[in-house]
Amino acid sequence: MDSVQKALETQVKNIQAKTGKSLAELAALAKASGLSKHGEIRDMFKTKLGLGHGDANTLTHAVLKPGGEPEAEGGDVLAEIYAGPKAGLRPIHEKLMAELQGWGEFEVAPKKGYVSLRRKKQFAMVGPATKTQVEVGLNIKDLAGGGRLVALAPGGMCQYKVRLSSVAEVDAELMGWVRAAFEAAG
Repeated sequence: MDSVQKALETQVKNIQAKTGKSLAELAALAKASGLSKHGEIRDMFKTKLGLGHGDANTLTHAVLKPGGEPEAEGGDVLAEIYAGPKAGLRPIHEKLMAELQGWGEFEVAPKKGYVSLRRKKQFAMVGPATKTQVEVGLNIKDLAGGGRLVALAPGGMCQYKVRLSSVAEVDAELMGWVRAAFEAAG
């Protein structure tokens, strides 16, 4: 099981502990609400259970899947993202995700070509930039850019990016920048 799937499972377990309800009970709550759209159910969980956006969103994905099990979309999406010539980049992604564990709650939102990491807002995005590099986009202002921390043009989701070619580049310097973005998003 990859670290994205582990993170999703841990998040669902934490939600169950916070709410004091099993996943089946939470699914029944969603069904009893009469709501059917993802956003409506997510907002209902935020209001009724006092969950943050990330937890409510993950819970909605979990209860909308038949059987009430968390969706395995992270694993499937990562397999697509890191397919073919990009397969060798996946260990870089996995190392970065492993370093994030234990920092606190955040949402892992797999997209088509990357993975979005969110607290109250997106703090980072991770995905292959080329066949030989993973790009980490950081949503934070006022870092001292330079060297491998590249400032991006204003107006985008991320203000900085870092390109990684090896697992060794998931180091204290990178994780310091990611931590700053993580804390600013929370």
